[in-house]
Amino acid sequence: RSTLLQLQHHLYYAPNFTFSSKLDLWDPNTRCCSWKGVTCQALGHVIWIDLSYQNLSGNLHSIFNLHHLQRLNLARNNFNTTLFQYGFGKLPNLAHLNLSASCFHGKIPEGISYLTRIDISWNSRLMGQLPEFSINNSLQVLSLTSASFSRSIPASIAYLGNLVKLDLSYHNFNGLIPQFHRSRVPNLASLDLSRNQLSGSIPSSLFTLSTLRTLSIGYNSFSDHRLKFGIQNKLTSLDLSNNRFHGLVPNWLWKSTLGVLDLSSNAIDIPNQFPFEDSLQYLDLSNNNISGAVPNWAWKKILQYLDLSNNKLEGKLPSHSSAKVTQNQRNNLEGKLPRSLANCRNLAVLDLGKNMIHDTFPYWLVKLSLLKVLILRSNRFYGSIKIFGDGNAFPMLHILDLASNNFSGEISVEFFQSLRGMMVIDDNKAKPIYVGDNYYYQDSVTIVNRGFKIFYQKILTLLTCLDLSNNNFHGRILDEVQDLKYLHVLNLSYNGFFGPIPSALGSLTELESLDLSQNSLSGKIPPQLTSLTFLAVLNLSYNPLDGSIPQSNQFGTFLNDSYRGNPRLCGVPLTKKCNEVDLQMLPPKEGEDSWIDGLFV
Repeated sequence: RSTLLQLQHHLYYAPNFTFSSKLDLWDPNTRCCSWKGVTCQALGHVIWIDLSYQNLSGNLHSIFNLHHLQRLNLARNNFNTTLFQYGFGKLPNLAHLNLSASCFHGKIPEGISYLTRIDISWNSRLMGQLPEFSINNSLQVLSLTSASFSRSIPASIAYLGNLVKLDLSYHNFNGLIPQFHRSRVPNLASLDLSRNQLSGSIPSSLFTLSTLRTLSIGYNSFSDHRLKFGIQNKLTSLDLSNNRFHGLVPNWLWKSTLGVLDLSSNAIDIPNQFPFEDSLQYLDLSNNNISGAVPNWAWKKILQYLDLSNNKLEGKLPSHSSAKVTQNQRNNLEGKLPRSLANCRNLAVLDLGKNMIHDTFPYWLVKLSLLKVLILRSNRFYGSIKIFGDGNAFPMLHILDLASNNFSGEISVEFFQSLRGMMVIDDNKAKPIYVGDNYYYQDSVTIVNRGFKIFYQKILTLLTCLDLSNNNFHGRILDEVQDLKYLHVLNLSYNGFFGPIPSALGSLTELESLDLSQNSLSGKIPPQLTSLTFLAVLNLSYNPLDGSIPQSNQFGTFLNDSYRGNPRLCGVPLTKKCNEVDLQMLPPKEGEDSWIDGLFV
């Protein structure tokens, strides 16, 4: 107990200490074995300390007096000190060590190689070389993600006979992959060497490891011609993305037990016939040289995720798909959307942006009760948006992007009422859940937010977005827009909307970005907009607005660009001061036929 109280003292009085929910409950008048984060064995010796996620800093030397300690978890803190100064050899019973994301730096001490599980990942200032490992040690899990180790991976790491999981991703390792052989690493199940600078040939022995299930070697510089190696084990997940592979996808991938295959960002092509096994659920072939029509096999297999974006595909979309997630953006697909997509009951993400699809709004997609993301931007869709249904349309849709098409007409009440997934603020959504959030993948998307095109590597279910910009919509913006209570991004720019800005927009209290620029909206800026306290981006430029700019809350932080091209607006941040004359009633100046004169020169 005295050792733990000494540790508590050192951490409490560290320069950057703020608060620790665990340390605050360490009461010197009670048994230390009852303290939060402390576990003892039957004789009362401390065998496990868990002080993770406490934002701690300071001196840790007291811990090394706990000679019976078996597990130590100090992950997600802010120690900002070197590992090398600590004598882990003083803890002869220590088996599990987790120091991940705790701001340690310097070299890795030689004395930790006797442990069973080591996780010192996400300490980006760890540097130098990996130590050589004893062939006969007991190490089972080694996770060193994201540090600054250089040079090559030591060959001795391929001789760790008890190794089950090895993660050396996000480093600067170069050279070759060590020769892992099944007689040397008979228990290896997961190997992640992604995001390094490895090159040369991929050892064929990797595909003979009978226990290997997950192999990630993406984001390197491998260039084996035609992927000549073959799978001779029960590998279930293979990531070869962002390398230099080229040629046709080989036959051996057809007959494997893979459930996940990522070949994105290479220079490969696919055959017309691709009879892969039914076990395959995730297939990413994006950013390659795949050309011609979308192959029929891509739509007939029961996949959970299919990504063919950023290729050279052309022609019409096939008439059937079973995928849960379909991404075919940035190709040259044309024709109409196949109505059979309405039968894809599990479809959660449909991204067909930046193609040449020529069709009306696919109102029949309202049947897809699980659809969360629909992106049709930059195509040739046309006509008005008509919604038919019983009021339960799009119950889970939270991103709808129809920008840069030829849609026209007025936005109807039924359209706003159909966006059920944007209406309810669910307290359960406070937890950051991602679309497709599982072990294998998270869906990504590019949307215009805060005035910029932003690529979201993961799509938060918290994010709600409605983008109707750059079309030919007209009419008034209806008050029913206020029903979309959960909306974060609203972009109606570059259309023909007219009339006043509805004060009902002030009800969208979650709104972070509002773009109504380049329309024909008139009248005053409603003061109700000042209630949008989360609003970070506002663009009302190039509308015939008049009167004074509201000054409450965050409106004082917006710059001139938010109001550019509105000659009758006045007040901060504009240089034009307001006077007592009601500017809304002023007639056009002599020779000024309309507000729009000269704005688009």
